[in-house]
This record gives sequence, structure tokens and C-alpha cells, in this order.
Amino acid sequence: MLSLGIDSGSTTTKAVLFDGKNIVKKLIIPTSANPKNSINKIYDTLYNEDVAFTVATGYGRELLKNADKKVTEITCHAKGAAYLNPNARAVIDIGGQDSKAILLDKDLNVIDFLMNDKCAAGTGRFIDIMMRILEEDINNIDEFVKDCTPANITSMCTVFAESEIISLLAKEVKRGDIALGIINSICKRTAVFAQRLNIEGEIFFSGGLAKFEIFRKTIEDYIGIKVTTSPLSQFAGAIGAANVAYINAKKINDKKF
Repeated sequence: MLSLGIDSGSTTTKAVLFDGKNIVKKLIIPTSANPKNSINKIYDTLYNEDVAFTVATGYGRELLKNADKKVTEITCHAKGAAYLNPNARAVIDIGGQDSKAILLDKDLNVIDFLMNDKCAAGTGRFIDIMMRILEEDINNIDEFVKDCTPANITSMCTVFAESEIISLLAKEVKRGDIALGIINSICKRTAVFAQRLNIEGEIFFSGGLAKFEIFRKTIEDYIGIKVTTSPLSQFAGAIGAANVAYINAKKINDKKF
């Protein structure tokens, strides 16, 4: 018996096939301008006759009519983080268009959370725009900022930050220094945001930016608490959805016998 979890995010759509213990298969595709097409495409690619239950989460979760259940991303990110790091007592997730901080109890249940979805500052979208201005691929960011000195970035508004970066480039400030300044600003903002939850214990960092060591380390430095991540951090929401789906499938199966 398998379960299928799909996380329809603003930038990417992720999916995971789960057998109750292990991730059998995973897939990530761009969400593109048509999230309905993306979530249905990833469903059609991974769904098979062994899938007993499907859970959709994320912005586009309501777009998948074949989903057996739709669950909020807070619940799914928490369960995904707990699967990837059972020692986690909090989750920081930086997505394409929002950021989340989730507090967990000793049993890894959600007890509180904060979500910023009103402003692009501090999100993956913000860093992506800034890196385009710097004419550097975001995937090279760890190497790009290595041994750099962070420039002082005073604005976290996307429009004003863009003007500030152009001004710094005109003054011939190194592009890597500017990028590191942007990272520091995002991570400081994220740390202050998360600390409103009075976090005690290990933090799991999920989302697309979690694959970059400079973000993990800088958040850890600002927040003063151990921050861990995983090669599967970007799939945390989908993994959590697959976990929820498996629990539901097992309940249905148990009732039959």
C-alpha cells in the first residue's frame, strides 16, 4: 500500500510516494503560470494502482479534484519536518511567496505558528529577483558569496531594495558582497519573525532556500539555536502530506478487517 502527497507551491510543485516508512519516489516540477496543470501533471505521473490515498497541500491544493483530502501546509510541513528530523521542536520554512515558523511539542504536534504571506520580503521570490539583478544563478549562491563581506542593505521592500542594489553596483561594490548583504537581511528578518514563538530546541529549516548552506548557517547565527536541514527539505510539505495520506489509508484499511 502506498500513499501520495502533493505540495502545490507558488514556485514549484512537489510530490512523494510513501510506503509508511520510506519515500518510494519523489518528483518536483515548476508550478508555472498554470498551477492546475502542474498539480494534475504531477499526480498523473506518480499515481498508480497501489496508491490508497492522496493528500494535496499548498496554495494550489484545491485544484486537484482527485485528491482524497486537502490539508493545510502548516500541518504538512510540520509532519514532513518531524519525519526528516524527529528532534525538531520548530520549523522555519521559506517558500516562494511566504515564510512560516511552526512550534512543535515533544510529540511533534503543532502548538503554534506564524505566517507571513503579505509581503515578498524574506521569501524565495525576493532572493530570486535580487539575484537576477546581480546577474547570477541562484543555484550558485553558496560559492558566489564565499569569502565575501556583506554590504549594508537597508531596505527589505522589493522595489526599494532593487534601487538600492543598482545604486551599489554603480558604486562598484562587489556583487558577492551585495548578495551576502541581502542574505543577511533576509535571515535576520526570518530570525526575528521566528523568535516571536519563543522557540526552545532544535529548528528544522525547510523550503527551497534550505538547500543552500549560507542560509542555514546565517539563520542559525542570528537565532542562536541549532538549525538543521536535509537534502529533502524542499519536499517537507509533500512528505508531510504523504504521511497524513498513509495514516488515513491505514484507518480505512483497518476498518475493512
